[in-house]
Amino acid sequence: MKSDNSGEHFLQLVVNEMRANLHSQLQGMSAFVHSVETGSFTAASVRMGVSKSATGKSVARLEERLGVRLLNRTTRSLSLTPEGQAYYQSCLKVLEELNTAESLLASHKRSVSGTLRVNLPVSFGRLCAMPVLMAVAEQNSDLDLDISFTDRRVDLVEEGIDLVVRLGDTGDQANLAGRRIGTQRSFICASPAYLDRRGRPASVRDLGDHDCLAFARDGRPLPWAVADRDGSVRSLVIQPRHTVSHGEALRDATLNGLGLAYLSTWLAGDDILHGRLEVLPIQTPPEDVSIFALWPRSRDLSPKVRVVVDALVEAFMPLPPWDRDIAPVLGAL
Repeated sequence: MKSDNSGEHFLQLVVNEMRANLHSQLQGMSAFVHSVETGSFTAASVRMGVSKSATGKSVARLEERLGVRLLNRTTRSLSLTPEGQAYYQSCLKVLEELNTAESLLASHKRSVSGTLRVNLPVSFGRLCAMPVLMAVAEQNSDLDLDISFTDRRVDLVEEGIDLVVRLGDTGDQANLAGRRIGTQRSFICASPAYLDRRGRPASVRDLGDHDCLAFARDGRPLPWAVADRDGSVRSLVIQPRHTVSHGEALRDATLNGLGLAYLSTWLAGDDILHGRLEVLPIQTPPEDVSIFALWPRSRDLSPKVRVVVDALVEAFMPLPPWDRDIAPVLGAL
């Protein structure tokens, strides 16, 4: 009896169709982006090494598939429609991810060597990132590290920095590429001695009766993030009695009973675990901010940057190590 290969044949047809569709989609996106950046199909075709008609047809097929007009065409110029503007930004992200993936694969073929200039947040860098970087340096004898610490927003290109770690707001990423390497969770905490002396606030309304400590960046106290009963998150602008611009010093002030503080688990997790700090029953979001590694935007991600970024992701994802030991405590909150 002959075997029935019709199922395998059909599957192969489906795979071939998917490949053809994917190729067409990427071709259309590339033609669209180059047309926007150059201002004409003619210039885009020169950049891509194809004919003008091929470029125009790729964009037309893209518009037909999406069911919207992306470009307004005149005899002299092209301009983006509102839908085209939104789609253009999405295309840039997709193409950047593809370029980064290709660079990552290519970089594995080259050795990790040279000097890597890294900029880290002061407290998070020393407590959390430095152990990872030291392990990477130990495993790569030809890699030299030049590490700086600051909580200000450095300009990577202008200051010649290869890699920066940022908590939360990544700033202007027009000339940067990046990867999410972890998450941060924070709670409103105080020492048991302070709470025994001043009472335990149970709601946001009660905070006005207490001394609050704030972390200051660029001379301005940062707000606290609180979660309402419906799960929505809002920024709480506090009127602090004391402001501190160093994370570990802020934790020390809280431990010494100076007041309430909004502290991240990577900074205060061990103190929470061992009862030196008490978490207040005021809900905060399950994820305060994301933690990013950023580097100058380039088609060629160097091996020295890649190996550090990979190590940070492996160390901090999916559950940050600073949350593992206190997970039972956090779950009860």
